[in-house]
Amino acid sequence: MTQEFDLAASLARGVEGRRGAWAFIRGFAAHWVGAALGSDDGWTEADLDAAEERLGLRLPTALREAYLLFGRRQDLTSNHDVLLSPAKLYVDDAKEVLVFRHENQGAASWGIFLDSVHEEDPAVFIRLDLADKSAERWEDWLERLSLYFIEITLSESLQADEEVCDYLDPDGNSLELLETHSVRLPFPSYPIGEETRWFLGQDVLLRDDDGAAILARGRTAGDLDRIRDLIPGDWLHDYC
Repeated sequence: MTQEFDLAASLARGVEGRRGAWAFIRGFAAHWVGAALGSDDGWTEADLDAAEERLGLRLPTALREAYLLFGRRQDLTSNHDVLLSPAKLYVDDAKEVLVFRHENQGAASWGIFLDSVHEEDPAVFIRLDLADKSAERWEDWLERLSLYFIEITLSESLQADEEVCDYLDPDGNSLELLETHSVRLPFPSYPIGEETRWFLGQDVLLRDDDGAAILARGRTAGDLDRIRDLIPGDWLHDYC
């Protein structure tokens, strides 16, 4: 890419549809993660065809496109939670949902209802692993799969090297300072009933988890230090 990446503008285009989503992920990988997407970063058509034959269904277009583009890039998909390989995709026990992602300790799974796999960009649902199995339900997460792959890329970037990533248990002033020193990014709040929000400071990406936590990633360690100064508190990796 020859022009500087405008994260907010690219994200605004990305939330509109698949083409914009993949363009955003390409730009984010090159300019924030530091490694542009390459020809070996995705699974092959043969890998996905084999998965479809094993499962007995056609994968949604958006899922195939994401796997082909960057499905093997663990730094974009699996620093914390796990994007399943094509060989490990499966249908849940109730034969209702195609599961393609797990929380890193098995606390949740994400999937697509089988009755919507024919759609190009279907909705994504989450199922929490509860002690009371009878209470488990597939619940709304994001309305389109391409949106979820943007969210995966952004969220996994917050779980990278602690030199550029940190976590804050916010106090009463933290959210006000977050809103003062950064701008809200154009990504829809999720999931239903909560409000995960994304912000951009000066070369710092931030996520507010419904007031329960603030996660940050700077493009450099210096950028991260600056946001720690602007939003003071008990940052997990601030040892100064």
